Amino acid sequence: MAERRFLLPPGGRTFLGSAVFASAVTTAIFLTAFSTQLIRSLIGWPGLISILAGLIICALASLWYRRAHLEWHGTLPISVIVFVGWAVLSIFWTDTTIATGMRLVYMLGFGFLGFYVAVLRDTIQIVRAAGDALRILLVVSLVLEVFAGVLIDQPIAFLRMQGNIADLGPIQGVFGTRNQLGFIAVIALITFAVEMATNSVPRRVGRWSLLIAAACLLLSRSPVAIGVVAVVVAAALALFAVRRARAASRWIWQLVILAGIAVTGVLIWVAQSRVIDMLNAGSEFEVRYRLWRSMTAYASPNNLQGWGWVGTWPDTVPYLWMNLATGRDNSTGLNAYLDVWFQLGIVGFFAFVALIGLALVRSWLLASDKRSLVYVWPALILVALATVSLAESSALFESGWMLLVICSVKASRSMSWRDALPKRDPVPLEPAPK
Repeated sequence: MAERRFLLPPGGRTFLGSAVFASAVTTAIFLTAFSTQLIRSLIGWPGLISILAGLIICALASLWYRRAHLEWHGTLPISVIVFVGWAVLSIFWTDTTIATGMRLVYMLGFGFLGFYVAVLRDTIQIVRAAGDALRILLVVSLVLEVFAGVLIDQPIAFLRMQGNIADLGPIQGVFGTRNQLGFIAVIALITFAVEMATNSVPRRVGRWSLLIAAACLLLSRSPVAIGVVAVVVAAALALFAVRRARAASRWIWQLVILAGIAVTGVLIWVAQSRVIDMLNAGSEFEVRYRLWRSMTAYASPNNLQGWGWVGTWPDTVPYLWMNLATGRDNSTGLNAYLDVWFQLGIVGFFAFVALIGLALVRSWLLASDKRSLVYVWPALILVALATVSLAESSALFESGWMLLVICSVKASRSMSWRDALPKRDPVPLEPAPK
């Protein structure tokens, strides 16, 4: 039977399978993922879902027409499959079946877009696309903050923008909260620094980009983002120390870093009461601490499998109970690890920790051994995601989840245990000529 190629002209097939189309789709994906709050504020959930659906259709078309040029062996990490699979299975025991189904589709949508970006684009191309999107959104955030805080001197309520830039913050930009703006600024700092280090953008553009990202970070006044920056800087210094060491002695440096992390973790655990007392001086941590204690109390009846995946919290029990206990309308557990444990139980918690841990270890080893500085980007992004997950649930939703999938897939494609398995050559359709 002849192929029905008349459905699309040859020029259309060439365009959909081109690198130009893949580049445009990738940039649009990053713009959408980082600006979901802005899109919802302007055109609501229907508009955001329509944009996501359009991007998914474009990504599917691009994958289809480039399928012959892709290497699929070991593409999707088993850790991602296990975590997402357990979240999908939770639909069978949750009390919010419809909400769980809808939230799972939303999560799978961003996960697929992250998979598409990781499979079709090189790491440097991903860094450039993310950098372009972040530059646009951070500039728009500062412009709107100046408009609200200086020109009209009043908040822009529908954007959740308080207009405090004249008082040097805190500002929220187009991201809804100061903590989210601060986290996006951290991602931008990593991205812009890698762009400059790899000469991917002109030096002047790189310097201005870093300045804008740093301004957004400082004006956000986000203690969470400041803590993430401190950890990322420490990780970057350790990583570059390992990269500068001789190849034969790098494993010693890796062990020293691992031992330092373990000692720091033990000291924090031993002095946890003192640390909590110090952090409780701020009301923000106090609210988080009360919320986490409430989550621990209400999670006990479903400790193994959790209450079922819902993503951002709905206005139903048991989430309503915890909001009443804290006296605050929380949309997440403000801790990705506890959020996963509460929604997916112990099984989901260990699956999520394995997902982040394996991706981070693989990315770290690649960044340590590979000469190109572009390999530093996934490693530091994962450090930022793993750290911010202690105080926010950003890694579970939208841009954070998409970045986690991208870095995990990239690390798996470059360093997977499945590479040791024998690859079977394709069987020829007809005998080769003698």
